[in-house]
Amino acid sequence: MATTTVESTKQLIQYRTDSGVAVITMDDPPANTYTYEMNRQLDDAILKARMDNDVYVIVLTGSGDKFFSAGANIRMLSQVDPTFKYYFCLHANETLLRLEHTPKLVIAALNGHTVGGGLEIAMACDIRIARRDAGKVGLPEVNLGVLPGTGGTQRLSRLVGKSKAIELMVTGNTFSFEEAKEFGIINDIFERENFMDDVMDYARQFCPPNKAAKAVGHIKRSVQTGWEIPMESALAVERELQALLFNSQDAKEGLAAYVEKRPAEFKAK
Repeated sequence: MATTTVESTKQLIQYRTDSGVAVITMDDPPANTYTYEMNRQLDDAILKARMDNDVYVIVLTGSGDKFFSAGANIRMLSQVDPTFKYYFCLHANETLLRLEHTPKLVIAALNGHTVGGGLEIAMACDIRIARRDAGKVGLPEVNLGVLPGTGGTQRLSRLVGKSKAIELMVTGNTFSFEEAKEFGIINDIFERENFMDDVMDYARQFCPPNKAAKAVGHIKRSVQTGWEIPMESALAVERELQALLFNSQDAKEGLAAYVEKRPAEFKAK
């Protein structure tokens, strides 16, 4: 296991790799609220994981056991002018788009409360796994007189539908992980004990030799790219990515293993 950090004046993002999984941890206790500096470090860490050929899955979590993230640092926002607030949201949106379009599976490990901008970060991930009875979920920005401005209005509506998303945001209520799973915001809930160990085991199933990492990444890319374009164009993207996979060593191995009735040994090639 290799451990490293993203350099900065103050370390707000921790980065490590473990058996093909990059673990990115938001580390600003007690609530792991984010600032421009944390966003910058997060962006660096996402790019680092994306460019590392030995990383196949990214796990994003928060430090401690009370908060995944409570979102933007309200004290910071209250002390800056509207122009800075605008560019702060713009940079945060760019960071989350990078996370969303990174051609590697991204899993959010929700170890605690996931509210406001914290939920916006989680929704930019591909899969969300929550720790049982560890906190609440919600987008309560309306209570501050603003809207969820780093992708919340768009990503939540795509997850739960327009009407439900509007209801959840205009009431500003928070709700349990169990309710979030029913709404389709959270994929699964793991037990409190050994939560991160179980998340890491879950993540490793998508790494070679267990899975063809290129196929996993291309599935994500096909869905993300095709989601907002006409069906004909989306199918063209799908065909292009499939053609690339047919030429991969992993596809040859997968097809051969099926014919030979043996487990495939993928190498992400």
